[in-house]
Amino acid sequence: MNAALPDWVRNALSAPRFERYRKAADGDIDVAIRLYQWNIDVSAAFYHSLHWLEVGLRNALNERLRDMYGRPDWWAAAPLDKHDRRKIENVFDDAMPRQRTADDVVARLTFGFWVALLHKRNDRRFWVPVLYKAFPHYKGPRAGLHDDFYKMRNFRNRIMHHEPIFYLDLANYRLRGYRLLAYLSPDAVEHVQATDRLTRVLDQRNEIWR
Repeated sequence: MNAALPDWVRNALSAPRFERYRKAADGDIDVAIRLYQWNIDVSAAFYHSLHWLEVGLRNALNERLRDMYGRPDWWAAAPLDKHDRRKIENVFDDAMPRQRTADDVVARLTFGFWVALLHKRNDRRFWVPVLYKAFPHYKGPRAGLHDDFYKMRNFRNRIMHHEPIFYLDLANYRLRGYRLLAYLSPDAVEHVQATDRLTRVLDQRNEIWR
């Protein structure tokens, strides 16, 4: 069925944005609306584990770099790549209190910044001397770890920018997030698994077509 798009949906979402959902629903507007709502629900459910992963990575890397350079504003002494240095500068370019603390800066740095510290360009700068210690339960190569975190960073950005994720292998993203968090803290991943609602929301997908 290819019913006309209701004005309220067109006005709220725009026809181009809604088209992907309409196509996935074979033109059934009611199903497409339910799919859109489910996309919101599953995105919200992922926020729980992504929060723990992003903050956990940030704090683990920050702690190791503070120890390495012996100062809370370790970026002032670290040989950051120009791209990473620019991300620090962007934080200072933003409207921040004049009396900023190192913790203020750390809290404003993006997930992408922390993931980039695991990139191959930082292998000798940071990974080999200290950052491997941030993952006490990981024994594999840096490249594989960075690849997994980079995928989760892209996935996180889709969610935070309200993009469709319904067509992705969401079960795999859930497991990847658990695995990465477990490299940082098995206790944290145990808590997340016990408290998140992803399984229930993922199981609700089949109800969209009823």
